[in-house]
This record gives sequence, structure tokens and C-alpha cells, in this order.
Amino acid sequence: MAMIVVILFALLLLALAVVAYGVALYNGLVGVKHQVDQAWSNIDVLLKQRHDELPKLIDVVRGHAGYERELLDKLTTLRARAGSGAPDAQRLAAEDALTRGIGRLLATAEAYPDLEASTSYLELQRRISGLEEQIAHRREYYNAAVNLNNVRMEQFPDVLLVGPAGLIRRPLFAAEAQERADVNVGALLAR
Repeated sequence: MAMIVVILFALLLLALAVVAYGVALYNGLVGVKHQVDQAWSNIDVLLKQRHDELPKLIDVVRGHAGYERELLDKLTTLRARAGSGAPDAQRLAAEDALTRGIGRLLATAEAYPDLEASTSYLELQRRISGLEEQIAHRREYYNAAVNLNNVRMEQFPDVLLVGPAGLIRRPLFAAEAQERADVNVGALLAR
């Protein structure tokens, strides 16, 4: 009889250990999911600030006749397309294109001395450049959180609890081909 009690007690302890392990795995997966959401929210705050600042910069630049009208129109269109919402592949691509457009806008302003001398332009340029730098840092954190999320979705035994924990595969905030290409500095200096 004592042997049966010991076996039952051992089975009970084993069952409790399995349940505790399952709860710990589930809670870890939920934490990973919320870490990705938090990382995206951190980026989203900066993207909203950038979307608020960009029209002001475009208005200042439009005030200077002859300035890159096509680029300004493209930035306005990209800003509208980027909008807001979840970090799906389409939104991430639009935000990347907007980042490149802002970089072109700030770089081509050097050809317009009266624009570069404008105090409002310089202040907006400084604020948007600062936002772009913060976005870059937060993209790194977001990509680390997404990578952890996507890895945990494929690992065993985590894969058994992915559905109940609500994990979904998330896209990385990746650079496009033109952003990975070498920059021809000589051609840029020859302008």
C-alpha cells in the first residue's frame, strides 16, 4: 500500500511539474507577443510625430519657388499611404519609402541656399533628423522582438502553445535593395 501512495505522489508531482512548465511556456509566449506589440507601439509614436512634422517641412520647402515639386508630391503621397495601423509588410514598405524620401528631401536642400538659411527649415530639419535617428534605434529593438517571436513560434515545445497564446508570424522592418547598395560618394560630391 505504501508503494502505491509513493507512486501516486510521484505521478502527482510529475503532473504538477508538467502543468507548471506548460503555464511558464504559455506566459513566456504571451510576454513575447506583447513585447512585439510594445516595440511596434514605440515605433508608431515616432512615426506619428514624423507624420505631424513632415507637412510643416513640406510647407516651408514649398514656400521656396522652384524646389523639387515632384519630390514634395511624392512625400505627400507616401505619407498618406503609410498612414497608421499594424506593422504589416505594406505599411513597413511605405514607411521605408517615406524614410528614403525624407533623406532625399534633406539632402537636395543643399542646392537651395535661401532654403538652408531659413530658420524654420533648419529647426524642422533638425527635428525630423532626430526622429529618423530614434526610429532607426527603435526599429532595431522591434526587429529583435519580432525575431524572438518568430523563433519561439517554431521551437518545440513552444509550437504546441502558439495558437492558444495568440502568436502570429510578424514581418521584420527590413532595408530595401536600394538601401543596401553601395553609395557612390564621388557622384554625390560631383553635383
